[in-house]
Amino acid sequence: MFNKNTSRSKSFGKSSGGASKSGSSQGRSFNKNSSGTRNSGHTRSFNRSSGSVGRFRSSGQGRSFGRRPSASVGGSRSGRSQFSDISKFINKAVPTIETKPYEAVNSFASFSIDERLKKNIIGAGYSQPTPIQDQAIPHVLNRRDIVGIANTGTGKTAAFIIPLLDKVAKDKRQNILIVAPTRELALQINQELIKFALGLSVFSVCAVGGMPIFRQIKDLRRNYNFVIGTPGRIKDLIDRGCLKLNNFETIVLDESDRMLDMGFINDMRFLMSAMPANRQTLFFSATLSNDIKRIINDFLNDPISISVKTGDTACGVDQDVVYVKKETKVDLLYKLLIQPEFNKVLIFGRTKAGVERLSVLLSGRGLKTKSIHGNKNHGQRQQALKAFKENVVNVLVATDVAARGLDIPNVSHVINYELPSTYEDYIHRIGRTGRGGKTGKALTFIG
Repeated sequence: MFNKNTSRSKSFGKSSGGASKSGSSQGRSFNKNSSGTRNSGHTRSFNRSSGSVGRFRSSGQGRSFGRRPSASVGGSRSGRSQFSDISKFINKAVPTIETKPYEAVNSFASFSIDERLKKNIIGAGYSQPTPIQDQAIPHVLNRRDIVGIANTGTGKTAAFIIPLLDKVAKDKRQNILIVAPTRELALQINQELIKFALGLSVFSVCAVGGMPIFRQIKDLRRNYNFVIGTPGRIKDLIDRGCLKLNNFETIVLDESDRMLDMGFINDMRFLMSAMPANRQTLFFSATLSNDIKRIINDFLNDPISISVKTGDTACGVDQDVVYVKKETKVDLLYKLLIQPEFNKVLIFGRTKAGVERLSVLLSGRGLKTKSIHGNKNHGQRQQALKAFKENVVNVLVATDVAARGLDIPNVSHVINYELPSTYEDYIHRIGRTGRGGKTGKALTFIG
């Protein structure tokens, strides 16, 4: 997102947030945040009474419903998640007014970019870049390799879209490949590119699974400079002889650690080997895993490392836990969702079947609910996202396919109905709220 130079707020891609209301009875606690410091905050606890949610009362730490488990949670039954420190899920949001505004070194007016591109940006009312944009754009313009790390919702997409559009506007022989782990993120990047390429005569092909491949093959026969897609579909097009990367001199790997988590390392190596050795390579992500660190030297040439993270999780996300028994889990979730402050809620589950089952249960109780997961076709996934973004439904139940990069406006709450596989996945999940300087709430069910 960009900071607008007028009193009216606007973002590059829509920002989201929505502060939640506090409970009627609050207990004071001192909870550790991710950096190990202590925060003074207010917490609430649910107590079981005849199978229902009882009156709020003061508690020591977090929310509880019935029993408290031991300090080691996750993985004992499923074998997929291991979290030994529950305090990672508890942290008070830092009010925006307490945060010193970032003072950008550059402005969009001062960047040495094509005047038509500059007009598109400034004409939309934007002047000051976000930290990742301010620090990354000059290096991308200078054709340097980049490893860029920034919290979710801080404008990483613009940090590479703007300078690469300039690169193509000044030399139409340039071809650029942008790779994202999910089709939703690839489509979102393509939409942002189209918006800011107005009048530049720059065209793109979006190559993702779940859409007719023959339409994409047809698009590749036309004039284009950008190919934006997912690793599997891009490799499929290469195998069919429809896409040749030997004339692509720039590649962007967005949410690169997620591509490793999803098993795309061999596809990533394949794509790199098909490109010229003197290419420009850009890595962007909200987290930098050890696996990524190990392959940076293989993929990048003398890269510039930029990290503007303000912590593991966004400071605008108020994080807490909910202790719950399995037999009352859905009931508790429902009683949370019908509270007025839960006005736009993204719920994460672990499996496709479990997400669909929960979505059906909530719909059956009268809640406006959609689901998104890998068993849905492309049209169904896009329809669900559109309905959620446009407030046709106010509850979206999803697997981690919705955890990365998606900019969904005004999400008031993220609920981890089931624990994520890794803490990095947790960071990305809760990053869907508290965006654009607003405050959001993240709740993690433990039990």
